[in-house]
Order: sequence, then C-alpha cells, then structure tokens
Amino acid sequence: MFYPKYGKRFIDLIGSLLLLIVSLPILLITSFFLFAQNKGGVFYYQKRPGFKEKPFYIIKFKTMTDQKDEKGNLLSNSERITTIGRWVRKLSLDELPQLLNVLKGDMSLIGPRPLLMKYLPLYSDEQHQRHEVKPGITGWAQVNGRNSISWEEKFTLDLYYVDNVSFLLDVRIVGLTVLKILKREGINQSDSQTMQPFKGTK
Repeated sequence: MFYPKYGKRFIDLIGSLLLLIVSLPILLITSFFLFAQNKGGVFYYQKRPGFKEKPFYIIKFKTMTDQKDEKGNLLSNSERITTIGRWVRKLSLDELPQLLNVLKGDMSLIGPRPLLMKYLPLYSDEQHQRHEVKPGITGWAQVNGRNSISWEEKFTLDLYYVDNVSFLLDVRIVGLTVLKILKREGINQSDSQTMQPFKGTK
C-alpha cells in the first residue's frame, strides 16, 4: 500500500520538521531550565527496539536525577523526578525531543510506543508483531488509555494499529492526542506512578 510505505514517511519528515521549528522556543526554554536544574544534563538517551526490533536510542528531556540507594539501585521515579522535570512531564514536553528521532527515521509520529529492550524476550509471537511498523511518539494505545490500561489491552491496541494503519487512522490519532493533552486524560495511573513493568503475558 502506498501510504504505509511512502506517504507515512513523507508526512513524518514534513510534520517533524515543522513541529521542531514551531516548538523551537519551547525546546530552548525547557533546555535552559533543565540545564540549570540538572547541572548540565538536558537530554536522556535510552536504547529501545524500533522497526523489526532494530535498536535505536530514543531522545527525551532528562526529568529525573540518577540518584541511587546504598545498594547502588536507582531510587523510585517519584523520588528522582526534579521540580522542573515534574512540570515538563505535566505539560507533556518530555516527548518533544523525539521529533529528532522521527526526522532521523528511527521513529514515526504515529505508531506503537517503543518499549524497553528487556521486554523483548517476554513477548508472545503475536506481541512481537507490534514491531512490524516504526514506533511512534503517540499511537492508538496512547489515545485509548495509555498507562491507565493493562499491558494486554495496550498490546491489543498496538496490534490493531499494525493491522489497520492508514492515513485516516493517523489523522484520528493526532486529533485524539491533542484532546488528551488538553484534557489531561489517561496520562498515568496516578500523578506519581507510571506504568508497572511488563512481566510477560500470563
């Protein structure tokens, strides 16, 4: 089909470039405050599985410190998140640097969210199919509950997108994403808690 193979990438290139230009003042201001709070650390890079499970490094604003306990383990998210970082997340600005991933071709504007590399061995054969399209900044699962739904529901929604990717579906997801951001709906399970780690499908 034309759209999944060619049209989607064209829209990703134009869309990410325009969004980067429009959001440049926000990116610069956010970077300045994070630089001051984190004493130099502005961005956070983490290896994630992309299209066909090929690894790439996702770019995010650094909203948490690297503080560890006496055993060398990272403290909980709620203990490590900074004051500026909390506002960056509240305003949904932490994902903006991923526009660079889209421009580069590692990601798409729309698609299943790229999860952690350590989850790959835990997926069922069906769940692995979520990597048959590029991961996205937002997606069908994100506008239908995001972290407020179970992992099984999230994967079902991701696979629906893979099987039904189209221009109209992407337009619908963009519209719903804007509404979710404005209404602050279905963002996290609580203000201080993110999605629980995936431990495999029972």
